[in-house]
Amino acid sequence: MKTGTRFTRLFASRGVRLTAGLLLIHLGVGLAQAAVLPASAANAPLIRFAEGAEYIGEERCLACHTVENDKFSHTTHAKAFRLNPKNDLERRGCEACHGPGSRHANENYMDKSLIVSFTRESTKAGEQQKDKSLIVGFTREATKPGEAANNNGPDQSNAVCLQCHDGNQRIFWRSSTHQTSGLACTDCHNPMAKFSATGLQKANSISETCYSCHQQQRMEFRKRSHMPLPEGKMSCVDCHNPHGSPTKPLLKADSVNQLCYSCHQEKRGPFVWEHAPVRESCLNCHSPHGSNQEKLLTTPRPFLCQQCHTHTTHQNNLLTQANTASGTLPDERVTGRGCSTCHAQVHGSNHPAGARMHR
Repeated sequence: MKTGTRFTRLFASRGVRLTAGLLLIHLGVGLAQAAVLPASAANAPLIRFAEGAEYIGEERCLACHTVENDKFSHTTHAKAFRLNPKNDLERRGCEACHGPGSRHANENYMDKSLIVSFTRESTKAGEQQKDKSLIVGFTREATKPGEAANNNGPDQSNAVCLQCHDGNQRIFWRSSTHQTSGLACTDCHNPMAKFSATGLQKANSISETCYSCHQQQRMEFRKRSHMPLPEGKMSCVDCHNPHGSPTKPLLKADSVNQLCYSCHQEKRGPFVWEHAPVRESCLNCHSPHGSNQEKLLTTPRPFLCQQCHTHTTHQNNLLTQANTASGTLPDERVTGRGCSTCHAQVHGSNHPAGARMHR
C-alpha cells in the first residue's frame, strides 16, 4: 500500500506539472496569437455602413427594385438567402450584402453612399452629383483622390463578400496579385444575375471572364499549338487560382513543374539520366499558353536545342532552312524531328545506356 501510494503521489505530481506545463504552452500560444491578430485585423478593411441606418427588410427593397429582383431571383445567392438561410446575416436578404437601407430608402435613393452598391458607374455629364455615403457601394468611383473614404470602393465591397466567402480557395486572397492590384470581386463576378453556368461570372465562362483583362493570353490561345482551353477541355482555373496563391502567377501548385506534372505524370521522373533544363523548369522549352511551334515549344527544333548545346561536335553545326528535306543541303538531323530524331527521351531516360537520351 505504501509503495502504491508513493507511485500514485509521484504520477499525480507529475500529472500536475505536465498539466501546468501544457497550460503555460497554451497560454503562450494564445498570447502570441493575441499579439499577431490585432495587426492582421488592422489590415483588414472594416465595412462602413451609413451612420444611423437600420435594417428595413427585403420586402421594402423589392418595392422599388423589381427589375433587379427578376434577375437576382435566378442566382445561387437568392436561393440560399430566401430558401435556406444558414444564419441571421443571410436572412437579411438584400441587406446582407448592401447593408442597412433605411437611410437609402427614406432620405435620398440617389445617394449611393447610403447603401452598398456593386457597380462601376460614376456620375455622367449633366447628372446630379450622387451622394455615395448612405449605403455600401461596390464602385471604383466611390473614393476619389483627395476625398474622404466612405462606404464604397474595392476594399469595402470585397469585405462584404468575404463575410461569407473567406478561407478555403480564398485563403491567400489578401496580399495576392489581384488584391494588391485593386481588383474587386465584382470585376469578375456578377452577384445579381446568372450569366454563367457556375460561379456567377460576369461572362459566360471562366476563360472569357479572365480574357477581359488578360488579352495577351487570349492571343496566345489562338496560336497554332495551344492548350485545349478554346475547345472547352480545360479553363484558366485548372492551372491558376484567381483568388490567391503563394506563387506570383497564382499557380495551383508550388512550382511550374509540379503544376505540369499534375497532368503530364510521365514527365515527373525521377530518371536515371536527368535532363537539367527539364528538371529546372518546363518553361525553359515550352510556352504554357500557346505557341506557333509544335508542342508549345518556344523555338523550333533544332534551334531550341542549340541554344544550350553549342560547344563541340555535331550540335555546334549551324542548321538552317537549306538543311531541311526540301532544301539544297538536306540533313538527316532536320529531316525528321530535329535533335529528337536520335535523342528521343529529351525529358529523361531510365535506360542504363541512356546517358545521351537516346533510349
